[in-house]
Amino acid sequence: MVVAIISDTHDNLPHTEKAIKIACEKGCEILFHCGDLISPFMIPLLASFQKDVHFIVGNNRGDIALMCEHLKKYPWVRFHGEHAFLEVGGFKIAMVHYPKMAYSLAKSQDFDYVFCGHTHKFEVQEIGKTLLINPGEILGKEGPPTMVILGLITRSWEKIELG
Repeated sequence: MVVAIISDTHDNLPHTEKAIKIACEKGCEILFHCGDLISPFMIPLLASFQKDVHFIVGNNRGDIALMCEHLKKYPWVRFHGEHAFLEVGGFKIAMVHYPKMAYSLAKSQDFDYVFCGHTHKFEVQEIGKTLLINPGEILGKEGPPTMVILGLITRSWEKIELG
């Protein structure tokens, strides 16, 4: 099973659209968004992935009530609040926005994968049996926009610069 991981889109429509296109081209089955989506108008764009989408809030929350209203149209797009703890294909996945919390979750060894964002910097780190992934930012403010494509079974990952 192949998944896409993005974070910190900050309403950048063109970069988010490109990331979703790449996720589709790579055959990803799930899209994870690690926070700072911000505006409700981003929901239809996430939904254009047409497969399961999981997202959380970050420190830039936007209009959550309106976001939830938009979600009613797209049942495959799931909002988890501040964190998500999921089992996907037999793998335990945690998703939080803040790296400090992500490191703690990874050190617990309760998860196969932990995804985070917030720093706008790409990072992949193996902590015991847990792979910790920060895909960087889609915004493109601190550097080139990046995302990660991850094979859950193979534990292989690819950093993609959107350019």
